[in-house]
Amino acid sequence: MYKNKIAKHLLVPFTLIGAIAANSPAFAEIVLYDKESTTFATDGYVNAFYVNSDVDRAGDQFDRRQSRVKMGFLPNYIGFNMGKKIDGMQLGARASFWVTINDSDDNGTGTDIDVRQFYGTAAGEWGEVLIGKDFGLFARSNILLDELLAGYGQVSDTLGLVDGGGVSFGNIGSGYPYPFPTAQITYRSPVMKGMRIAVGIMDPVDTNDNSPLGKAYQENPRIESEVTYQFDLAGAQVYSWLNGGYQTSENTDRTVQDITSKGLGYGVRATLGDFTLSGSGFTAKGINPFFTNNVGHATLRDIDSKGYLGQGSYRFGKNRVALSFGKTKDDGNGVIATGADYETRGIAFFHNVNDHLKLVAEYNQFEISGHKGNSLNDEDTDTFAVGAVLTW
Repeated sequence: MYKNKIAKHLLVPFTLIGAIAANSPAFAEIVLYDKESTTFATDGYVNAFYVNSDVDRAGDQFDRRQSRVKMGFLPNYIGFNMGKKIDGMQLGARASFWVTINDSDDNGTGTDIDVRQFYGTAAGEWGEVLIGKDFGLFARSNILLDELLAGYGQVSDTLGLVDGGGVSFGNIGSGYPYPFPTAQITYRSPVMKGMRIAVGIMDPVDTNDNSPLGKAYQENPRIESEVTYQFDLAGAQVYSWLNGGYQTSENTDRTVQDITSKGLGYGVRATLGDFTLSGSGFTAKGINPFFTNNVGHATLRDIDSKGYLGQGSYRFGKNRVALSFGKTKDDGNGVIATGADYETRGIAFFHNVNDHLKLVAEYNQFEISGHKGNSLNDEDTDTFAVGAVLTW
């Protein structure tokens, strides 16, 4: 089933150093080598949560209360970074290795290791070029600036997450799609009075491969871009963004419809003293509302999905409290063919023991409401999670 494919491919949604740093008091990599304009360093992220989920699905055969010890929204990983300045150019590279802490019931010590980032960069006054594998640009800032990034988030039983061995979903599918790592060549401009532009060509994905007589193909790569703009307004630090993606997938079987996939993401985040407010959203057509790369190979259609996420947080001393509400309305490119609304509400408390250790407590409510009177996949799952996050 499609939902099982989702769970299988969900070893690790993702993280980036900048994303963790945005929600941590300090995030300092460990420098292993620094000599003759060459550096080599490591960074890492380790977390675990005790989780208790109360599942209420249509009918009563799946209703239960399930306890787990799992990772949160961000997976555990170790990363390595290289830098070298030569001939007036700054070269760099990053490789990160992601692991789940949950072994398989039927595979013994079957802990998976995955590589989500493996890229090199070349930068100068003209900007930066990235070659290799990294996260996409469409919906990138939407997820990077999620206030619950270091928390837990939703674990839909319909999506196979309550019993899954990977991460939780945060607000993926209930506020934004996940910008899946992909092969790419991406250019980023210098920061120009607070503005920066990124444009990349991505390895395309099959979206209409539903014919035993034909083969899906793409004449052109997937194009993604993002524009970010930072500025001060009335004493507040404001970060805003606009991103998007575009691709057309055809099929050698001419009876199969071509699918043009296009999406637009947007948002703004304002920080004034200890308060932060943010709002973001996306609208898309012909795109999986959970994953921008259509993991699981669902046959997509020329139909819509859209979502939004509203959040606020307040810091006091070593503590931070965050509130979150997200919703995605999908007309049928996700798990449920007739369409559904996916909604997540959460409140989280973060306490920084020191610069590298954080304690987290979170309560989360997740709902699925089927469209067109279809209640067979309706779900209400409430989750309480408490855990710790260690970074270096």
